[in-house]
Amino acid sequence: QVHLVESGGGLVQAGGSLRLSCAVSGRALSSYNMGWFRQAPGKEREFVAVIRWIGGTTNYTDSVKGRFTISRDNARNTVYLQMNSLNPEDTAIYYCAADNGARTSMVWYDYDYWGQGTQVTVSS
Repeated sequence: QVHLVESGGGLVQAGGSLRLSCAVSGRALSSYNMGWFRQAPGKEREFVAVIRWIGGTTNYTDSVKGRFTISRDNARNTVYLQMNSLNPEDTAIYYCAADNGARTSMVWYDYDYWGQGTQVTVSS
């Protein structure tokens, strides 16, 4: 069993930054592709970013490219999402997720394990 715990959310003004962390326990982080998703009130869960378990290849949804950076520290079993130039449209609950597939996925139902989420609120 893999357990994921997100942290680092909060309230920030537009233009500000936050760094989310996702601590992984139960199995080595290096065995999984790790993704970040978000869900705003009344909206479907949306892919944000993913980092491949081997090689560290990343992929982002278009709306966050150039502003968000996903990274991982396998030694610490932690994945990060650095979020810069935040705007109110980024307000959502952010979830990290683990996928042991051979390829990275941008689809939430491909992921095997999920954290409980952390709230990010960006004020205008």
